[in-house]
Amino acid sequence: MFSDPRVGAGEHIAAARQQAKLTQRELADASGVSYGTIRAIERGARLPSESTLDSIAEALAVDPSRLLGHRGRTSSRVHDELPALSRAVATYDNPEDGPVRPLHELSTTVSELVNWRVSAQYLRIARRAPELLMELSRALHAAAAGERVETTRLLVTAYRAADAVAYKYGHQDLSARLVELMRWAAPAAEDPLLDAAVAYVRTEVYFVARAHEAGLRALEAALDAAPHGEEVPERAARGALHMRAAVIAGRAGRAERATHHLDEARRLGDAVPEGVYQGTAVGPSSVRVHEVSVAVGLGGDHLQRALDIAHEWTPPKDLPAERRSAFYIEVARAQMWEGRPDDAFESLKVARRYAPQHAREHPWVREDIARLRRIKRADREDLSNYAAWCHAV
Repeated sequence: MFSDPRVGAGEHIAAARQQAKLTQRELADASGVSYGTIRAIERGARLPSESTLDSIAEALAVDPSRLLGHRGRTSSRVHDELPALSRAVATYDNPEDGPVRPLHELSTTVSELVNWRVSAQYLRIARRAPELLMELSRALHAAAAGERVETTRLLVTAYRAADAVAYKYGHQDLSARLVELMRWAAPAAEDPLLDAAVAYVRTEVYFVARAHEAGLRALEAALDAAPHGEEVPERAARGALHMRAAVIAGRAGRAERATHHLDEARRLGDAVPEGVYQGTAVGPSSVRVHEVSVAVGLGGDHLQRALDIAHEWTPPKDLPAERRSAFYIEVARAQMWEGRPDDAFESLKVARRYAPQHAREHPWVREDIARLRRIKRADREDLSNYAAWCHAV
């Protein structure tokens, strides 16, 4: 039997508070939780309620699962929010009446969603996105001519953040609907860089359907249509598409095409500062992560390349958490296939540490931890705890 995941939360809250350089009183003021409650929770005299934990996590700008030592039931809470997201999607062209904030305030909120997406804070997106999507739909219906382009851009970007939640949590029909809404709205933004970003995201549909050849064709068509200028945003847009094309070519077993796209991604990635462009992390480190993904996708003799990269390089701390987590999940799969189960488990633990919600919902994590339990003793507590955490058992 597993203990209440809130046991020990006080210790994690205290550590996160100290890292944020806040006093208990300052945390109480920022979170709206009473000072006495904060003190009692940190010394272990009281367990935080779910709402209290969320308020504290919000004030500390961390994922709630971090305050539970990654043992919380974040996944079920995300699923609980998805019906509201489905309603927002269903009423995209006829949103409920309500207020609409000024465009600059909406832009700030959408930027928060992007930051949460690349740091794999899916619960926060799931809670915020439904109302935001309806508000943006109202804003678009009421927008003056001079505001329609920017409002559309914000709506497409918010759809992408919402799609990340639907896609990661296995709601593929909802994800596909969100992708189609992105494709429906994007042309009105009159921004070819946004069109390229939508083509990047659309590849999810091909991954789910295992239609890798079709996905590769779609990405190569998007590359033909993408701006071919030499400004940083244009290079980044093409670099992102080449990274994605390299991965799906690898899944299709097209080694030559994968190498071509990876070479182009590397050339373009080296020419831009590492950063998030149109919602996608692009730069030398991001290309390196994709190089590992391509090697794992191709398998066989290519796996050694993934292991070599993992031996000589680690993702820098300024790389988005979701991408760092993905790197270690890919490395773990290569280690499993190369007969290194202990190393694979260590990689999976690192992936969880960087982005717990991303690792918990990743199908490869569940497959690999289940296989590890078969290879090792199934009653090993560390493996069993991890398997229970990611719902592999």
